[in-house]
Amino acid sequence: MAKVIPTVDGIPVIPISAPRPPEEVDRKPLETAQDALGSSPPSRLGLRISAAWWRSLQYVGMTMHFLAPPRPPNQSFTKTIPSTISKTKGSFTLQFYTPAGYEQATTRGGTKFPAVVNFHGGGFTLGSATDDARFARFVLEDCNAVFVSVDYRLSPENPFPVAVEDAADALLYVIRFAGDLHIDPFKLAVSGFSAGANLALTAPLCLAEHLKTVRASGLDVPAHCIRATATWYPTTDYTVSRAVKRANSVRPDQTLPDMLTSLFDASYLHPPSLKLAHPWLSPSKATDEELAEGIPERVIFYTCEWDMLLKEGELFAKRLGSAPINKDVRYKMIPGVPHAWDKSPDPTKLPPGAEELYRECCRELREAFEKD
Repeated sequence: MAKVIPTVDGIPVIPISAPRPPEEVDRKPLETAQDALGSSPPSRLGLRISAAWWRSLQYVGMTMHFLAPPRPPNQSFTKTIPSTISKTKGSFTLQFYTPAGYEQATTRGGTKFPAVVNFHGGGFTLGSATDDARFARFVLEDCNAVFVSVDYRLSPENPFPVAVEDAADALLYVIRFAGDLHIDPFKLAVSGFSAGANLALTAPLCLAEHLKTVRASGLDVPAHCIRATATWYPTTDYTVSRAVKRANSVRPDQTLPDMLTSLFDASYLHPPSLKLAHPWLSPSKATDEELAEGIPERVIFYTCEWDMLLKEGELFAKRLGSAPINKDVRYKMIPGVPHAWDKSPDPTKLPPGAEELYRECCRELREAFEKD
């Protein structure tokens, strides 16, 4: 097998030092962001400068990724919406990709389409809503659904919980304006990759909590149903240190290097007192009741064999499918690939197996939409 270089949204990242031996790793659970980052984390200004550099590399990598045939679709239109859930006020953009027949529906009316609300990867620090356009093509063609990709606000400028709240706000916007958008509010799903896969699990939890507050205040929320979540190689437990996760990997040399994961964690995990067991951060730490109520009925769950996140993903998928939560979990571990292998920056060909798995995932989504 040819050597596979780990990538993050199109950026090749080569580890510059060997991981620590498993016996030398401190396996004590982390409680706060300070436990994860140490007593002298980088300055917020330094993080912004570093993030800007990596974002420029990511832009080049994704540009190369999109050159491989077949070319992905372009978005049909965008909507910039104000934040309503987050205490950090601002706005963010939704990118809409629409299936065949959508334009006719906007003029003639009547037809309502399912919708998949998607969250991109990049450690909550990099990336943009266009990064998953290749996956969008299969949603449009195989599910005949609208693909709504979310440009949630990034860290370090906007650390936790802004990304989660923006993701929940995006869902709330689609629910509230489903009629104007020609979307069936009873046929919704969420999806995400890497950091976005975490949001595909945590945004429904955040939304469920927000809706309780809204309804308690006497306000009306349109009836809706989020039928499925498709989560691709997610982070699910921040109480486990990166060193432990690397030590648990079957290929530590293929995991993301410390220089990049340290940037992601220092950017997103703020302030130092932040509790890492917060369910919007570490969904595996949510209660059974929170997961049973907030997570959609069908969970399409992918992990990567060489990923440092494999073990926590396997454990969480098993928990979601077991009593008392009892979700309909469709789990698959992808053998012989590192984290985010499907975002390879090779302009000559697509990553092996990516399109087949995208199509498989969309079959599961379509089945969830069609289920009575």
